[in-house]
Amino acid sequence: MSVAAQQEAAAEALTVQALTAQAAVWQETADEAAAAATPAPTTSAEKQKFAKTRFVANAGLAAGATYQWIIKPYRAGKFKKGASGRTFALIKAGLAGAFAYNRLKAAADNAKGDPLLSKALAPLTASIESLKGLGSKLRKGDASDADVTSLQNVINGVKGAGAGAGAPVTDKVPSLSQLSGG
Repeated sequence: MSVAAQQEAAAEALTVQALTAQAAVWQETADEAAAAATPAPTTSAEKQKFAKTRFVANAGLAAGATYQWIIKPYRAGKFKKGASGRTFALIKAGLAGAFAYNRLKAAADNAKGDPLLSKALAPLTASIESLKGLGSKLRKGDASDADVTSLQNVINGVKGAGAGAGAPVTDKVPSLSQLSGG
């Protein structure tokens, strides 16, 4: 192995270590930060308005992260053994999986503030909860076709529920620093 290749491998290992450490910190503090940053509406009309707005934002971020860092690389074969850039793709997918789960849970909580959204999203609550360990599976390279398809189905279900309740969701791709909580 050449010196340049060794330096590149060492740099990638440091990046992986830093992203993994940051992901652990992010997962612990994301809910607390979201709760502190949430505006407190005073009337029921404001609660409903903010609920839809926050639902759309959180679901859009989950959908964008899922497509950009999980579905697209998965379809491109980046998660297969021996693929160029596999390690970094798996780390990003792991972060995106944890981020998507967190944002979907937040979106489900936001939906509770709007009766129509709450009713539309109720059947998807168990599906969202089933994604809990997906980030870890992706990071380790253990995710299967069924896991990725399940994630895509949940995202599509949430988007459909939002559209049916008058809160259409569009993909919003978060930056890598947002994924890692930075």
